[in-house]
Amino acid sequence: MRDLNYQLKQLCQNNRDGSYRTQADRERQLTLIANQLHELGYRRMNTQSLKPKHIEALVAHWQREEITTGTIKNRLSTIRWWADKVNRQNVVARSNDHYGIPDRQYVTNISKATVITALDLEKVGDQHVRMSLELQQAFGLRREEAIKFQPDYADRGDHIALKESWTKGGKARVIPVRTEAQRAALNHARLLAGKGSLIPSSRNYRHQLRIYERHTANAGLSKMHGLRHAYAQQRYEELTGWKSPAAGGPTAKALTPEQKAVDQQARLTISLELGHERIQIVSIYLGK
Repeated sequence: MRDLNYQLKQLCQNNRDGSYRTQADRERQLTLIANQLHELGYRRMNTQSLKPKHIEALVAHWQREEITTGTIKNRLSTIRWWADKVNRQNVVARSNDHYGIPDRQYVTNISKATVITALDLEKVGDQHVRMSLELQQAFGLRREEAIKFQPDYADRGDHIALKESWTKGGKARVIPVRTEAQRAALNHARLLAGKGSLIPSSRNYRHQLRIYERHTANAGLSKMHGLRHAYAQQRYEELTGWKSPAAGGPTAKALTPEQKAVDQQARLTISLELGHERIQIVSIYLGK
């Protein structure tokens, strides 16, 4: 275990502020932050090493990853907790405005779904990036999950299994394989990656992320987080039989009691498949 990971774990164990859930979430976030700092090139850090440049780099990374405003604010709150415990409060700006973080985006019934076509993919010059995009569309994966994807490990036949080290918050999860398009994408990924991941052996994650960003930009592709919106909306229609509010379907007020029960079960299923702990979050994808 790297020094920073170990020391942050000890910091959490020695400062048990809040509920058990809060403590567990804090430790999970700090582990993720330590891992991301390492991936961003900041090595041999300890808990006293925290500097403004580290926070700026993390925020920039999260914004490139299209992490939600609320999640970024939560992570900054966790960093402030860390800084306070090691008496380095001044390295973190007191206001999130300093980092250019906008106000939270509240739920609207305007769809943010994005779809990529075969023609779009042909414009992407790197085959590993193309494959990551295919998986994002087929399974609603986050960008990091699709880049780190190891098909030989993940493909379990009727579902895929995502490792903790690939996912936001370090939570493993499974997603069902339901369609021919999903199966075709997995078979294609297996042929490309073999026993490895969608990061070629000559690159690391940070390098592959830059390549992903460059090739998608060159292909005129943006807001690829919208692929998760499309997945969620497709899944909702499949599970309920009607479109989500964001896709032009009925709002919650228009549903019968029986339909509301179906709606809630569908939202719970989609929440788990997307890797969200709270069912309310899927309203950002589906509307309400």
